[in-house]
Amino acid sequence: MGTGRTDEFRKDAVRIALTSGLTRRQVADDLGVGLSTLNKWVTAHRDTDVVSLEDRELARDNEQLRRENRILKEERHI
Repeated sequence: MGTGRTDEFRKDAVRIALTSGLTRRQVADDLGVGLSTLNKWVTAHRDTDVVSLEDRELARDNEQLRRENRILKEERHI
């Protein structure tokens, strides 16, 4: 039998998964839940107001900057 999680916990987990820049595997491990469970929560809450539009835009910007930073590091290494 699984551990019951509050709806607030699930929403926080989804927000972290969608905005932190961490992989879902890392988020799931950090929160002590299974990856498939976290994925189900993300699917269920994706179209809700769990993550504000501003947070989504910031997460997108952060991901783009991480990608650019990784490319620049690779170019510098070569």
